[in-house]
Amino acid sequence: MSRRFQTLICGFIAAALAASEAGAQLVLPGAEPATAAGAKSSPAKARSGGASKSAGSAAKSVKPGVVPDVAAIAGRPLMLNGKSGLLQISGDDKGATIDKLQLAGESVSDSSQHCVVDIVGENPIKATSVGRPDGLQRFEAAVPACPFSFDVLDGAALAPSQITACVFKAADCQTGPGGLWGPDGASLVGDAATFAKERVEADKAMAKAVRAIQARATDNPDAADLIRDQNGFAGQRDDTCRDYVKESVHGYCALRLTQARAVLLETRLSEFAAAAAGKTASEKPVKAKTKKKAKEP
Repeated sequence: MSRRFQTLICGFIAAALAASEAGAQLVLPGAEPATAAGAKSSPAKARSGGASKSAGSAAKSVKPGVVPDVAAIAGRPLMLNGKSGLLQISGDDKGATIDKLQLAGESVSDSSQHCVVDIVGENPIKATSVGRPDGLQRFEAAVPACPFSFDVLDGAALAPSQITACVFKAADCQTGPGGLWGPDGASLVGDAATFAKERVEADKAMAKAVRAIQARATDNPDAADLIRDQNGFAGQRDDTCRDYVKESVHGYCALRLTQARAVLLETRLSEFAAAAAGKTASEKPVKAKTKKKAKEP
């Protein structure tokens, strides 16, 4: 076999493999072409206006005790589990807009094939604020075929896992937004020591809130339920964070989820205290007013 023929065969095989990895993709009306799953994130940064953020900038923390708002993630390209897709948000406390959203998944007909669905292109999606039910700012996004909610964390966004996958039939693609959307996992390794220190503080805050709630658990069924739920938190955190890129090295995902949990516990503790105070006030006996007898002439 000639060297030239061998070269042609090798080239043909490489092209076939590349086509197999590219998978399917769908661009919804008004959207831009999507990037294949696993591709480098540089195109996403270019679409965000060319402003690149270093790992240190993306991971910079707000002051301890301050609950983050939209400004903590505005303009930052966030990736699901620090490795795939793209979520980019703008806005403030009054409202948020999803400027970019790409969801990576797998083919419905062949799970070995990867796919990417580009949801947002020229027309951004409004995210509606639903307040702070668990202490963190929460938004709901009416994404076509895949509505979801997310809480704003410090430099990240947390979307709850969905029971069923979002299916985009036109792209033969199924996917979901559930998980932690944060910086590229590989870019966080250099901040591991900082995250470790912050994790210590987050653990202390969480433990303090747990002790206070335990003190109320005897007389408060809701507090008792919360303590039982807390017992499963570590396992839930591990399930969420196990797929975050290089999590075992930097611990970023576990840190953010611990901080979020501490905020939730402190919020519930405040609610329990307010309810107890209201109950005490309502049980106070009302003093009867006595009329003074008129003096006899």
